[in-house]
Amino acid sequence: QGFEGLGADFGNGAYKDMAIASLRSLSARDKREPALQLFAEVIGKPTFPADSLDRIKNQMLAGFEYQKQNPGKLASLELMSRLYGDHPYAHSSDGTAKSVPAITAAQLRAFHQKAYAAGNVVIALVGDLSRAEAEAIAAQVSNALPKGPALPKIAQPVEPKASVGHIEFPSKQTNLMLAQLGIDRDDPDYAALSMGNQILGGGGFGTRLMSEVREKRGLTYGVYSGFTPMQARGPFMINLQTRAEMSEGTLKLVQDVLADYLKTGPTEKELDDAKRELAGSFPLSTASNADIVGQLGAIGFYNLPLSHLEDFMQQSQALTVEQVKAAMNKHLSTDKMVIVSAGPTVPQKPLPAPTDKPSEQPLGVPEH
Repeated sequence: QGFEGLGADFGNGAYKDMAIASLRSLSARDKREPALQLFAEVIGKPTFPADSLDRIKNQMLAGFEYQKQNPGKLASLELMSRLYGDHPYAHSSDGTAKSVPAITAAQLRAFHQKAYAAGNVVIALVGDLSRAEAEAIAAQVSNALPKGPALPKIAQPVEPKASVGHIEFPSKQTNLMLAQLGIDRDDPDYAALSMGNQILGGGGFGTRLMSEVREKRGLTYGVYSGFTPMQARGPFMINLQTRAEMSEGTLKLVQDVLADYLKTGPTEKELDDAKRELAGSFPLSTASNADIVGQLGAIGFYNLPLSHLEDFMQQSQALTVEQVKAAMNKHLSTDKMVIVSAGPTVPQKPLPAPTDKPSEQPLGVPEH
């Protein structure tokens, strides 16, 4: 309510790598300064009142109950557990129905003293500010925080053994997820892997996976792949939904598409098309102040060079087919996949023959 009265927006969130607190305010000094003062108070001296803590716990517990009806979420939780084992990335940033009720205000205050210490914080600002004003705001926010050093960088996860798991769930659909450890955020192959994944399954229609699984066979509405680079090695993942009675054949098809892509690499046309698409879409990643401050925050948090965005575009546009193929094979292997499915156990049917124009709606579409 305090922020609303000043025409300002406060936001916060917690993720596997980081927590984020944000403020969007009017540039006029008479609005900006009281909003900043309130922001500094909220993030520097949170009170964690008992009634609010209880309310949030109950909201989270209700969310955990809802998750039990979401096979995709259940599959994702099981996948991360298998992929990361005892590593912190194995755990949902929301916690669990067992861990959340046990959290106390004293634990939150102790965590805040360490994780929100000034030495552990990256501050990014965008707006109608002079450099001197920006430095003054950064100092104001920093001085409001607990004193302390940066936390140590998270350890790298141990490579898991390939495995297959299934969660029985009553549904006409089966969720399929395949994953293995990918890269951390400052990996030198980041640009090549981003481009390679765009062609494999990161770009919607026209990708290898979408072409084979949806466009030629109508097995799903969408199949997607992606790297999630983090402070330590984040996951590479492929996910889709399909009819339960064709789940085994669809899984093998996805594996075959990945194996063929690693063997042959992209074509010159695929790479040229992906470069053109990136050149057209990349400017949108800095189209607003919110986009820009997000990019700056990531550059600071992951300790990337200030020229990161320009470097990424230059590296991407200079890539060759051979470089993309080499990077994908360096970091991915069909023999290392952790696979989780969630759906019913039903007799399987053969996949339809591939065609350039499927005559039916995608088989992954739920029946209503």
